Amino acid sequence: MTYLELSEDGGGSHKFYEVTVADTQVTITYGRIGESGQTKVTSFPSTAKAQAAAAKKIAEKTRKGYAPAVRGMRLRRAVTRRAIASTRSTAQQAPVLWRFDSGAAAFGIFVDGERCWVGNQNGDVYTVTHSGTVTGRFRLPDGVKCIVADDFWIYAGCDDGRVYDLSGKVPRAAYEIAADVDIYWLDIRDGVLGVSDRAGRVTAIDYEDEFQWARSDGGNAAWMVRCDEDAVFYGHSGGVARYDISDGAPVWSTRTDQVLFGWQEEHSVYAGTARGSVGSVYRLAKGDGRVEAVYQCDGAVYSCATSPGGRHVFAGDNHSSVYCFDASGERLWKLGTGFGSAFSMQYFEERLYIVTTDGSLSCIDAGEAAIAAARAGSVPQPLDVKAAASLEVVEPSAVVETVTDAGDGVVVECVREGERLRVRVVSPGYESWNVQFPKDIREAGARYLVEGLRSAGRGGFYRAYGDIRRLL
Repeated sequence: MTYLELSEDGGGSHKFYEVTVADTQVTITYGRIGESGQTKVTSFPSTAKAQAAAAKKIAEKTRKGYAPAVRGMRLRRAVTRRAIASTRSTAQQAPVLWRFDSGAAAFGIFVDGERCWVGNQNGDVYTVTHSGTVTGRFRLPDGVKCIVADDFWIYAGCDDGRVYDLSGKVPRAAYEIAADVDIYWLDIRDGVLGVSDRAGRVTAIDYEDEFQWARSDGGNAAWMVRCDEDAVFYGHSGGVARYDISDGAPVWSTRTDQVLFGWQEEHSVYAGTARGSVGSVYRLAKGDGRVEAVYQCDGAVYSCATSPGGRHVFAGDNHSSVYCFDASGERLWKLGTGFGSAFSMQYFEERLYIVTTDGSLSCIDAGEAAIAAARAGSVPQPLDVKAAASLEVVEPSAVVETVTDAGDGVVVECVREGERLRVRVVSPGYESWNVQFPKDIREAGARYLVEGLRSAGRGGFYRAYGDIRRLL
């Protein structure tokens, strides 16, 4: 067994790499120092080949700065938690229709036509209907930083450095971010993952969980990343930058106040910022980065969102207030949330959904009549939503149900390609492309039955969706 560590000052890398050879098997365990890490086991035709493969891995890591160490001498570094500075709003109360207490400070939110998703710092993810009924609960291994959607798929980025696919019955690890990347935010477009981190970097990872490129624009604490078909936009302590999504080529960089959140529409990106005790939302043109409008708030802007097409711009500050502006920048209203400051938000069909510093998922009626009544002092009594005690808690698992009949599903097979495990389609009528498939259930030679496949928007690979079962 060989145990190596790489630990850098100033918040840099702090990770370990352990290689164990047992006869013809090589076991590699890696991750953040002080944590159990991830394990991969590879079998070889002979003991000599196993030892040669292990020596190659050790040499590669040594060249990158890893050195022999004693496990337990260095301690685990604390994962960065977003500072919670929130005061009660002095503004009139917003018309909150219902509120669900998730149990811990919440960053993650996503809303679609069927449900609302909320993820909190305890690793709990709940689904709630638009009318305020809790329908599901996932328990992930660490705090949830954000929840994003990519077509059919719903992903949660966690403090354990993994991104989980929540689209099936059981959460599956879809991406494993490098152990030295302290995730702040992420976004996914057509299988390409953009990650912004504590060090101010933005990193692109492809559908096979393989590193593509990483860039830095000179700032730190990158709390914003948004991806579209052509570009990755990210914001940090000094501003917002655009990079080409395919190769990371820089396109533009615009200085702003410290960026704490980001949003996008078709032609513009929005950056929620802070400067001292005040904040703003900047609207920047995607094409050249010029500032198109600035929306002034009375506190640091923790989150922002827009109605379709950017007709209205919403913001949440650190004083538990939410704002609405018209596209030109005129403030239309400011109201108190009643349940903490909005860490994230999303507008959907005349309702503003927010997740807050006290762990609430709240639904605010943003229709003109409800807002007018609230400004006149008349608001509804919020429904206090509770999760049923009998609600099943679903955790990530590498266990796969087995079946003997393919039925109407699509058959795929896991094959070894060098040191990587790839998944390819066996059923007729498909291209010979790789399939995006959960990492922790791949086994060389195994066949799986998936509910369906969709080709990526740009082509070149398939994406599995629905339940996955092993075909015997």
